[in-house]
Amino acid sequence: MLFSSIPFLYYFLPVVLLLYFIAPKKIKNSVLLLSSLFFYGWGEPKYLSLMILTVAIGYVSGIFIEKYKGTGLSKAILLLAVVFDLGTLAYFKYADFFIENFNKITGLSASLLGIALPIGISFYTFQILSYKIDVYRGTVSAQKNFINLATYVALFPQLIAGPIVRYSDIEGQLTQRSHTVDKTAEGIRRFIIGLSKKIILANTLGELTESFMASGEKSVVFYWIFAISYMLQIYYDFSGYSDMAIGLGKILGFEFMENFNYPFISRSISEFWRRWHISLGSWFRDYVYIPMGGNRVKKLRFFINIFTVWFLTGFWHGAEWNFVIWGLYFGILLTIEKFFLTSFLKAHKSVDFVYTFFLIAVSFVIFSGNNLTESISYVGGLFGAGGIPLVSQGIGYAVKNYGFLILISALGATPLPKKTVTYLKNIGCGEKIIDILEIPVLIMLLIVVTAYLADGSFNPFLYFRF
Repeated sequence: MLFSSIPFLYYFLPVVLLLYFIAPKKIKNSVLLLSSLFFYGWGEPKYLSLMILTVAIGYVSGIFIEKYKGTGLSKAILLLAVVFDLGTLAYFKYADFFIENFNKITGLSASLLGIALPIGISFYTFQILSYKIDVYRGTVSAQKNFINLATYVALFPQLIAGPIVRYSDIEGQLTQRSHTVDKTAEGIRRFIIGLSKKIILANTLGELTESFMASGEKSVVFYWIFAISYMLQIYYDFSGYSDMAIGLGKILGFEFMENFNYPFISRSISEFWRRWHISLGSWFRDYVYIPMGGNRVKKLRFFINIFTVWFLTGFWHGAEWNFVIWGLYFGILLTIEKFFLTSFLKAHKSVDFVYTFFLIAVSFVIFSGNNLTESISYVGGLFGAGGIPLVSQGIGYAVKNYGFLILISALGATPLPKKTVTYLKNIGCGEKIIDILEIPVLIMLLIVVTAYLADGSFNPFLYFRF
């Protein structure tokens, strides 16, 4: 079940919220857990047992890791638990990838397993991993209530598309959280805005990128229109889901971390990754990069550390070589920035934005391919490889039908709309007027979104690889 669907919006969500708010405090987590399992089982019933097993092993291992804290047994239990989680992830997500590459290297023809990927497995695996590691480090206490831990892992607002919520961030909220009218109102507002970003902007941009891929009239300019459209599509799709998750969390009394912070205004690649998919970047930083020594090591070890992290970051996104190359691409850029470009970028404010935007656009073209060959072809197209013409008739179609949308989407990905609203609120009766208009505008957005969904408009789910 997806947030961006009629069954979720008008059947599942109203019923769950009704049951949740009338339930006594003692059983609110039970209501959330059962609702979340139903939500996941709606599309993945055969993998419910896998999720429950993952939680059960996390629950038992967490208790014993804490019980034997400071001993070799505690570390051994942690290692076994981590091996189980990563092994499960590797089996379901990467088994066929490894078999395919083994066949290519050896010339053999081992049969692929054809395993369906459990949706959201990368997200909830990282969440349960962070819990176990934090218990081992002593930064959180082991959760003695199985329902509470299972609720944390299976919580439907962030289950299938993030953000990656750490146990340490919501440990207290699992038992003590506030429900206020203001918080609920803010949650509803955030959810509708996120839903609108997904349906109105991301999905419509997705129609353009799909038409580009199917077009037989590609050109250099059309490739760049595709690159910009695709990175905006990914941004609005992913940040839209994060907004919806954060909004639903607020309605239910939880506070989830922000996952995006206007990444396209960045003036360096390192700044971009402080603003893009913040929960994933901080996860790798705290659980992989820093434990390996971070940048407080000799230069050779630093290179090993940073390329390990970015290899894993790319591989996390999908079992294809283009994702690995995408991750290593950022590892190379960040290394070059650290050793050669930091002073230059600070001193040349006129080029830092162009430099960053250009490299990010190329990165999303690498990301867009279904495989490495396709990604290489797309990147080549940006620079006219293979005799691709500069312009084509497809450009006219793209500009005529999607030019205004691209412009609005680009402006919406900056702080300009927020700054404009803030400015208007400070003019005379501006704040009262905006407060009055907010409710009808949100209702109108919900009606428009519902019309899109009822019409069966293009509505892809981009996280099937995660």
